[in-house]
Amino acid sequence: MMERMPDALEKILSIRDLWICQGEHVVLESINLELFSGDFLGIIGPNGGGKSTLLKAMLGLIKPDRGEISVFGLPPARARSRIGYVPQKTVFDRSFPVKVRDVVLMGRYSRIGLWHRYGPEDRNCALLALKAVGMADRAEREIGALSGGEQQRVFVARSLVSDPDLLLLDEPTAGIDSAQQTEFYELLSHLNRDLGKAIVLVSHDLTAVSTYVSKIACLNQRLYYHSSRELSNEDIEKAYGCPVEMIAHGTPHRVLREHD
Repeated sequence: MMERMPDALEKILSIRDLWICQGEHVVLESINLELFSGDFLGIIGPNGGGKSTLLKAMLGLIKPDRGEISVFGLPPARARSRIGYVPQKTVFDRSFPVKVRDVVLMGRYSRIGLWHRYGPEDRNCALLALKAVGMADRAEREIGALSGGEQQRVFVARSLVSDPDLLLLDEPTAGIDSAQQTEFYELLSHLNRDLGKAIVLVSHDLTAVSTYVSKIACLNQRLYYHSSRELSNEDIEKAYGCPVEMIAHGTPHRVLREHD
């Protein structure tokens, strides 16, 4: 994995007045967002608030009904080779005999094409990606034999194998225990800080978001974002629809008044 640091303050994502609807239902409303090289953005918000939809729009998998998205100065679908993506839930048959190395190699499809054979360069990139996430010694093991946290590291390696500049992660720690979650967030911090990867992390884990990210946004159809780690109580209450008393960043906790 190349230790390539992007240019300082390079704008890598621009979203302007984005609207996405499903039939008559508005999923995302008037979203505006800019992301720069080196950013680590955490997005929090209630279930059904549009977080996964926003990531898919960044990838060009969902087209906006209104507004514009530019990723590295290109339409999202054309910039996909520079984006790594870890979806909310990776479903696979744990009994299927596929090795960790082969799972990671799947991330090279965007570069070599679906019907081409992997070459020495691809295998070397897969090993480097596994080294970056601390899983090189598991390369020949079957993916189904790994723990949940180890599997997530492999899926991150798969997203890294094409050497992207932007990582999009959708609830990547769901289903793994708290100790492995800490290790996983430390890994993301390393990828951001030491390898220069810009990261967008969707999470319900307020502790992790407050501890590791450099910027925080709340999303519930509308985006509440001020390009910093701080969110006002008013923004959080609007996003969650609940009267939140306090979220303290760094040593985060929250206190909710009684509500329906």
